[in-house]
Amino acid sequence: MATASAVALLGVWLLWRFDPNAPGNPFLPCLFRMATGLYCPGCGLTRMLHALVHGDIARAASMNVLALAGLPVLGAIALNEMRGRTLLRGAVARFAYNGRFWMVAALAFGIARNLPFAPFTALAPG
Repeated sequence: MATASAVALLGVWLLWRFDPNAPGNPFLPCLFRMATGLYCPGCGLTRMLHALVHGDIARAASMNVLALAGLPVLGAIALNEMRGRTLLRGAVARFAYNGRFWMVAALAFGIARNLPFAPFTALAPG
């Protein structure tokens, strides 16, 4: 638990200290985007976390709305598993713990954010 907390704090510090939009940052670019020119479901994730660490929720949503929406669910799952508390119940728990649901959601999001017409162009990071 202490190691995970230290790694999380290091990640928050890196996101606070370095801007992923700036040249010379320590973050890797998206290899999928470099190879294909398309946005993957994770494109904009680092920039979304950077904006979130700085309290800019609107900017975070513009970078990767699916990941932003999934963070509270991920937090609830982590609390469920670490504390043995049941925060997610019923249909919400069935979706949250269903890997197939998340794979289909990520695939659909990845396709939708690359469509060249409104309203889907708003899903592209930036």
